[in-house]
Amino acid sequence: MEETKITYRPTLKAVEAAAEKLKGIAHVTPLVRNTRYSKHFDANIFFKREDLQDVRSYKIRGAYNKISSLNAAQIENEIVCASAGNHAQGVAISCKLLKIKGTIFMPSPTPNQKIEQVKMFGEDYVDVVLVGDTFDDAYHAAMQQSEELNKTFVHPFNDEKVIEGQATVGLEIIDQAKAHPIHYVFVPVGGGGLAAGLSSVFKILSPQTKIISVEPKGAPAMMTSIRANKNTELKTIDSFVDGAAVKRVGDLSFAICKETLHRVVTVDEGKICQTILDLYNKDAIVVEPAGALSLCALDQFSEEIKGKNVVCVISGSNNDITRMAEIKERALIYTNLKHYFIVKFPQRAGALRDFVVDILGPTDDITHFEYTKKVNRENDVAVVGLQLKSQDDLEPLIAKMKRHNFFGDYLNDKPDLFQFLV
Repeated sequence: MEETKITYRPTLKAVEAAAEKLKGIAHVTPLVRNTRYSKHFDANIFFKREDLQDVRSYKIRGAYNKISSLNAAQIENEIVCASAGNHAQGVAISCKLLKIKGTIFMPSPTPNQKIEQVKMFGEDYVDVVLVGDTFDDAYHAAMQQSEELNKTFVHPFNDEKVIEGQATVGLEIIDQAKAHPIHYVFVPVGGGGLAAGLSSVFKILSPQTKIISVEPKGAPAMMTSIRANKNTELKTIDSFVDGAAVKRVGDLSFAICKETLHRVVTVDEGKICQTILDLYNKDAIVVEPAGALSLCALDQFSEEIKGKNVVCVISGSNNDITRMAEIKERALIYTNLKHYFIVKFPQRAGALRDFVVDILGPTDDITHFEYTKKVNRENDVAVVGLQLKSQDDLEPLIAKMKRHNFFGDYLNDKPDLFQFLV
């Protein structure tokens, strides 16, 4: 007889139990209508503000639900996890609240601000160990300690109790929107714990709602897996959206999401950056890259969502201030206002002056200039970064550069070279 494979699905009873556990631990975050987005899309756009949790992300929900479920032997043996940010903070504060010792492995390049936050939330109940260069390095070190010392590993997404904890976000949204049917929910996806939990709740309580998961273009692990109909590990990813950039989603979350999600879409990292800046400048809301994901997908559904009630989960706000220069740079490139060129300069006096006076427009700004003078060559070259006032200024600029023999190459569309500049 063929063995029947039993697939895990979070039950409503389990999610409600998680919600009960989280009372007084995780905030019931507000569901707020955003006027600017609602006007722009001619719809009712609501923000589910998980960035307003004490640890500034929804991760407290899953971490606390998991750790609070441990038995006496597991508590005595302590817990261990790996994270570069939000999960670490959720685990740290859970350890302190439950008085359980934990070890948190983090990659060595983790910004000091995030390390200090973890230590602040965990106090004497957590030890932070910096190891390796990437999350994968930290993960393998954590797993090794888990196996050698019999510590419970608290996974950031591939765990039933974690998924059930994250699912309470969906439970709250449904309760908060009782008076209005929810037509769409846009939810960020990294490893898939939040998307799996939330979509499971809606499948039970509001099956007519379309759940759209959104992931970064540079790390489309869920989209790739659903299209292949099997959980697929990506060979390489762009780790910029650190809260949602994973090579492989959880097996549990994949099995759920492939049946409960209406669609999976990706958004460009540059658009994410522009959204972060707009939210800060126009709405006074600070979000991390993963926290902006759900909003970035609305353009792809602009016709579908007209007149509809739409919820976007703002998943977190742990944005390191040191990243703002890169965020601004990526946003300018995405909006076609920042461009990099190889510029040829004739070996004669006044060539640079001619480039500035005759080629550049009155509002063009040089933001990067890297030049080394050569010998025995007709032309020297420089890498030049230019910020334009309007994207319409690009073609005339290139035409003038070519007409006056300054044009060497355009670098924005050459990723192998471009990555060394941005």
